[in-house]
Amino acid sequence: MARPADISPETGEVFETQRPDESDGVKTLGAPADWLDERVGIAKIGKAALRKVFPDHWSFLLGEIALYSFIVLLITGLFLTIWFKPSMAEVEYEGTYQLMRGLQMSEAFESTLQISFDVRGGLLVRQIHHWAAILFMAAMTVHMLRIFFTGAYRKPRELNWLIGVVLLSLSMIAGMTGYSLPDDLLSGTGLRFTEGAILSVPVIGTWVQFFVFDGEYPGGAIIARFYMAHILLVPAILLALIGAHMTLLVYHKHTQFPGPGRTEKNVVGYPLFPVYMAKAGGFFFIVFGVLILMGATMSINQVWMYGPYNPAQVTAGSQPDWYMGWVEGAVRIMPGIESHWGPTTWSWNIFLPFAVLMGIFYTSLALWPFVEAWITGDKREHHLLDRPRNAPTRTGLGVAGMTFYGLLWAGGGNDIIATTFHISLNAVTWFLRIAVFVGPVIAFIITKRICLSLQRADRERVLHGSESGIIVQSPTGGFSEPHAPISNDEAFTLTQHQQFTPLEPTPTHDEHGVKLKNPDAVSGLRARLSRWYSGDDIAKPTREEIAEASHHEEEDHSPALEDEGASDEPRQLV
Repeated sequence: MARPADISPETGEVFETQRPDESDGVKTLGAPADWLDERVGIAKIGKAALRKVFPDHWSFLLGEIALYSFIVLLITGLFLTIWFKPSMAEVEYEGTYQLMRGLQMSEAFESTLQISFDVRGGLLVRQIHHWAAILFMAAMTVHMLRIFFTGAYRKPRELNWLIGVVLLSLSMIAGMTGYSLPDDLLSGTGLRFTEGAILSVPVIGTWVQFFVFDGEYPGGAIIARFYMAHILLVPAILLALIGAHMTLLVYHKHTQFPGPGRTEKNVVGYPLFPVYMAKAGGFFFIVFGVLILMGATMSINQVWMYGPYNPAQVTAGSQPDWYMGWVEGAVRIMPGIESHWGPTTWSWNIFLPFAVLMGIFYTSLALWPFVEAWITGDKREHHLLDRPRNAPTRTGLGVAGMTFYGLLWAGGGNDIIATTFHISLNAVTWFLRIAVFVGPVIAFIITKRICLSLQRADRERVLHGSESGIIVQSPTGGFSEPHAPISNDEAFTLTQHQQFTPLEPTPTHDEHGVKLKNPDAVSGLRARLSRWYSGDDIAKPTREEIAEASHHEEEDHSPALEDEGASDEPRQLV
């Protein structure tokens, strides 16, 4: 404690404390910052933001990889915009690439060749841009899988999940439009696929196709329109959504995995400044460096190998970028089904796997947090993540969805599979037609059983400890393995998760047969879904069970009664 000021016996004056002369000190803020702080209070806002705590786990880096890849896309895209010409006007190529001199091609393709062969560093930047797009989609997909399997989308983060779903769909559109801009034969083949998918939409498909392509395919405006969407419209929406996503992340605070000292009301980790900011900055340059290395050593999208687009030609063995492969696979393995109603032809073999399947996919993703909350009756806020094993039905559904996606993805390369392994293309197609229905069911059952087994293992570990690896022979000749008790921290981590009791249906009528009005009533369907979702979960050990198991463990390890003869003592076998 500071000593109080004394009164001088000679003068009777009180010694007053004085503020130090600020002119001799070091000012923490410059004049512009002081001016802004006096008006909007940036010091207070900045202090709260810089001291914001973020948890530390490797899986949280997946979202950062997606963010940094997007930043690299913006930087490299700005460079490419300077030289790219979004025009379908035909010109005669007179550039550096000798094998194409004298060929007729669009200005878009010519400018792509110019960037690749004549602009210093152009080919490197093109390939960095392409690899960054692939990494962006991959990181975003795996990031959303992490969120799904750990339940990070639950209340209060449903809105952020919806933003993520929109981001994923818009990113696919951004990739598809950018992929089509070079106007080479490979991208033109993908563009023809898009045109056919639009035409398959009943009634309005033809009119939409004329609007998008400005007339009969390929028209003369599609590259310019895709260019506008790719560099302006879609990136602007993506930037706005990413900003909203990050704002909600800070507002809701970051989720964290269960562990000692971690609760629903705190965050255990490092502050944004200086620890997390330094780590994030370093990780950005790691991602940027890896993308530069990939662009320099791994050639991709070699447009000069395909040549300019010609609607009368198709590239043999053409494949889209991986994130569009599942849509093409669905179209390839779909049986040829058409209906003729009046003067119209309804191509179900394209419309169903393209529009309907994608609609079901994104709608299911968007509605899942609300469906799960309705099934379980869970209305609590969640800031602690689930271990996937503790939500076996959800984990099983996720793996089933991944299996379905993977089989469709394989269908997008059914011709490559057939030629590579020298098997019938029809055999591959029919196998995938059956597997897309059977495979997810098998994956769900196996995954759920594995999760339940892991739950049992966790329960046994809490009650009886971990295996010691030591075999002991008793005086009677029996063999046993003593278990070592686990730490309190580990026991807390294994039992911290919340478990749901399956809902029971509520009566719909009273004893007089009058229908009850209960907004919280549980229907029979909801009760059955609740039992299916959480009815098989292994109950975690209660406090009484842990205490009883500990008591038995102490009895098992108590010194044995001394019998006659020293030879009766237990022997440890090494």
